[in-house]
Amino acid sequence: MENSIMAAKLLLEQLISPEQLAPMLSDPNWVVVDCRFSLGDRNLGQQQYQTAHIPGAVYADLERDLSGPVGPHGGRHPLPVLDRLVDQLGFWGIDTDRWVAVYDDSQFGFAARFWWLLRYLGHDRVVLLDGGWSAWRRAGLPTTSQPSHPIVRQFVPRPRLELLASIDTIKQAQRLAEGTIIDSREPARYRGEVEPIDPVAGHIPGAINYPWVQVCDPEGRAHSIASLKSHFQDLPPNPPPIVYCGSGVTACVNLWALARAGLPQARLYVGSWSDWCSYPDLPTVTAPPE
Repeated sequence: MENSIMAAKLLLEQLISPEQLAPMLSDPNWVVVDCRFSLGDRNLGQQQYQTAHIPGAVYADLERDLSGPVGPHGGRHPLPVLDRLVDQLGFWGIDTDRWVAVYDDSQFGFAARFWWLLRYLGHDRVVLLDGGWSAWRRAGLPTTSQPSHPIVRQFVPRPRLELLASIDTIKQAQRLAEGTIIDSREPARYRGEVEPIDPVAGHIPGAINYPWVQVCDPEGRAHSIASLKSHFQDLPPNPPPIVYCGSGVTACVNLWALARAGLPQARLYVGSWSDWCSYPDLPTVTAPPE
């Protein structure tokens, strides 16, 4: 894509519509990534891809490709091993010059993880498909069941460590009472009323609740930049907010929305609640902070 005006618009929006993406399928400067996944049926996304996907799209599996080995600490979806991820990105045809469009069918819930990983590795030319797979189908655009065979390229990572927050970062923010900690889960999990996945209910002391599903409509279409700026208007930009969820996946939806709203330096606590609650000596809260 040579149009600098369109490139600037995409970088501002962090988003591409199905109608904008369709003509890019024949452009060798674009790579499309399918991130459909289900935590309840971990083979479903791969099966859906094999049944039908956007022509030319490659498939990225949350747990096989976008997460690393799980241990006693570190959360349910740790960062993938860097060398392995870099090799896989090159195998998918992604290098530092390609534009990448990512989609799922879960209100950006999995696609945003891919978006964040690329941003973390220094690659800014990545956008989410507005409305995801469902919007593509509603638009009547072409699909295929044929596997993709991209040209293998070399991806050169430039990790931005400033986009990461560790458990020690959280503790320091609490100790100094500086910075905002955002819990991205639904309110009932934040309050500790239910906990369907992790062994402990509640949230990190001092965290405030911004549920990730609030940044788009139920069909996965993103709210406007102006709406997101209003949504996050009470957040101070410095120090950059720290964002977490259950395991560092859907928190990336909030990170994407924060970037769209003009706060691109927000940090991800990758281990998130599943890491925090794995330490029995760390405090938890089961009601909103006073």
